Amino acid sequence: MDPVRSNPVTKTHNHHSPPNQKQQPSLPLYLTNAVFFALFFSVAYFLLHRWRDKIRTSTPLHFLTPSEIAAILSLLASFFYLMSFFGISLIFHPSTTATPRIASDDEDNTDLAGCTKHHTPLNKPLQEQKTELINSDDDEIVNSVVSGSIPSYSLESKLGDCKRAAAIRRTAVERVTSRSLQGLPVEGFDYESILGQCCEMPIGFVQIPVGVAGPLLLDGKEYTVPMATTEGCLVASTNRGCKAIYVSGGASSVVVRDSMTRAPVVRFGSAKRAAQLKFYLEDPENFDSLSVVFNKSSRFARLQSIKSAIAGKNLYIRFSCGTGDAMGMNMVSKGVQNVLDFLQSDFPDMDVIGISGNYCSDKKAAAVNWIEGRGKSVVCEAVIKEEVVKKVLKTSVEALVELNMLKNLTGSAIAGALGGFNAHASNIVSAIYLATGQDPAQNVESSHCITMMEAVNDGKDIHISVSMPSVEVGTVGGGTQLASQSACLNLLGVKGASKDSPGANSRQLATIVAGSVLAGELSLMSAIAAGQLVKSHMKYNRSSRDISNIVS
Repeated sequence: MDPVRSNPVTKTHNHHSPPNQKQQPSLPLYLTNAVFFALFFSVAYFLLHRWRDKIRTSTPLHFLTPSEIAAILSLLASFFYLMSFFGISLIFHPSTTATPRIASDDEDNTDLAGCTKHHTPLNKPLQEQKTELINSDDDEIVNSVVSGSIPSYSLESKLGDCKRAAAIRRTAVERVTSRSLQGLPVEGFDYESILGQCCEMPIGFVQIPVGVAGPLLLDGKEYTVPMATTEGCLVASTNRGCKAIYVSGGASSVVVRDSMTRAPVVRFGSAKRAAQLKFYLEDPENFDSLSVVFNKSSRFARLQSIKSAIAGKNLYIRFSCGTGDAMGMNMVSKGVQNVLDFLQSDFPDMDVIGISGNYCSDKKAAAVNWIEGRGKSVVCEAVIKEEVVKKVLKTSVEALVELNMLKNLTGSAIAGALGGFNAHASNIVSAIYLATGQDPAQNVESSHCITMMEAVNDGKDIHISVSMPSVEVGTVGGGTQLASQSACLNLLGVKGASKDSPGANSRQLATIVAGSVLAGELSLMSAIAAGQLVKSHMKYNRSSRDISNIVS
């Protein structure tokens, strides 16, 4: 047997090596590459350091010293060289490159110099393998997933069909668990819309009914509020509250604060050194330069404040910033990372333990959010007339005021509630969040609410208000782009980003949430005061096939 024909490595090498050609050493090429790599990063660091100093001293960036001009020229020269780094071997004969090797399974059939690689039958190109898998029977693919030869998470990329991947994964789960998924629908959902952003390894979707309450008359506008829930009586109760507000002239709201937060934790060798960074961050003279660095993360990010808390040699830094119409967690996290990188040069001994140190505080009941606020801080109020309280709410002003004091205020205080001085704000917040594509886990702090009731106009009418310091909502990003959730946002007139005033749509959504909570609080408290709670739940929260009984 011909040894060349039986050895693909030898064959590939000889294919590019004419006889009697002297090979050039590859060592100078590597040395050249190393020199240009070092030159590029060293001059880049030098220029960044110089430009940072200019920003701090308010020196125009276009005023260049001879050393800076030389550095820029060196940067350009090294950049153009490195642009062709991976193709630099083209200036030599292919035989002068590194020793050829057998291609791996995750490479295509073209090498860096554009030459065709010689594959053995065991090393099929990726495209060929992918084509074979796509043309395979679904049952064969399911068996491969069950056996572990094909990872479940890779089905979308291998098949190029998100819906088919979900169906195959679903069948594989049933086989592995020996449990039926009958009742969990897989048809009728756009799985491509969640790829890489909302949910990994989908096997179907859960159906949550969406009802509407309203019209909610808020700040002179009428809103039909979508609510996704499985709790009977919730939509009906909120709808009754909306009616009481409407016939009384409507509610009004104001956003008193709008800032998302992120708080990394950093550590030093001593508490004294940690305190030095705390003083630096809280010095007003340093805020402008830190803002410039932070705001580079997005054209909507605007750093508002920095507060820090020290625990021994650990420092917790709470950044607050505006985020436009996005809820903004990713935006503020990128800004924080920019600042941490910036601080590293002046505080090289700073050890970043985590981008979040729970002083933010996200998806947890925390006093810092109750006091300082997070997201949108909203206050919503309305005056409900005496005749409306009697005819629509079936109770009295005196009964509501007394119940609110003993239940929402005193009772919550005895329970040691944190931000829970309300009847059921979480119910309304969760329902609207699910309907509009918000992060449902942020219901924890978003439901912080204190409900106040007071007799006004000589005790005839009742003034009711809800103060919610941490309503975390967005109208772009996350689940807001899904078809159903996008439709609900469109129903409210807050879909997408505001073209006229960035952040206006998300702030409006926050006020709608607060207005709906106001309606829900008013109706539930009235039901409790009138002794109607149990009766209402027996009527609306129990399964019944007789529609006439429900209507009556």
